Amino acid sequence: MCEKCCYEKHAQPSRRGLLKFFGAASVGLALGGAGNAKEAPKPPKPQNVVSPDASLELLMKGNERYVEGISRRHDFKHEREALVGGQNPYAGILSCADSRIAPEYAFDSGRGDLFVCRVAGNFANDDTIASLEYAVAILDTPLILVLGHDSCGAVSSTIKSLKDGTTLPGHLPSLVSSLAPAVKAVSGKPGDQLDNAIRQNVIDNVAKLKSATPILSSAVEQRKLRVVGGIYRLKDGRVEMIL
Repeated sequence: MCEKCCYEKHAQPSRRGLLKFFGAASVGLALGGAGNAKEAPKPPKPQNVVSPDASLELLMKGNERYVEGISRRHDFKHEREALVGGQNPYAGILSCADSRIAPEYAFDSGRGDLFVCRVAGNFANDDTIASLEYAVAILDTPLILVLGHDSCGAVSSTIKSLKDGTTLPGHLPSLVSSLAPAVKAVSGKPGDQLDNAIRQNVIDNVAKLKSATPILSSAVEQRKLRVVGGIYRLKDGRVEMIL
């Protein structure tokens, strides 16, 4: 084996190594560097320790309350106190950064319930995948929802940029590059191009997260994690599940 191959072989972290690293870091944060824990700390919100299916049910029931305008009154003061030492969210959300989309409101959730990653166009890049890996591997989050929404400006701008052959200013081309595969996949298909691309983008990113090795794909295979997709409707706030 050449020196380069030998280096690469030992440089690639294993899943076990990643979990040890994350685990050590989380224990250190929880204990403030006071030493190794003899027992795993109890979850600050025991009601959030649920199965992937139960997690999805919690999300949808919360969305129903939100749509009907009967959201619960959340005791943020005592939730803050309970969450000082840790967190155990029951779901992770990959959402668009659009100011009209607020997952915590849309699912009528309290503090510590949702682990939310937001980026214009709700696509999974290295940073969001790493963040969701942390949620799954360390916080035991059993569900990830990729949440798109209708009239998405990021997807609309990508369609226009590709159609006109123009380059957007600043760092915006990086958004176009990430969203272009979904736009191209629905090109020429019947129906509204924007609606089709928004839906396809959710489908593509659900697939990307499911197959993200080594952490997310393994959790999916072991049925410890579900990855689903939905679209938020601006008119009434309802989340339409598509996967």
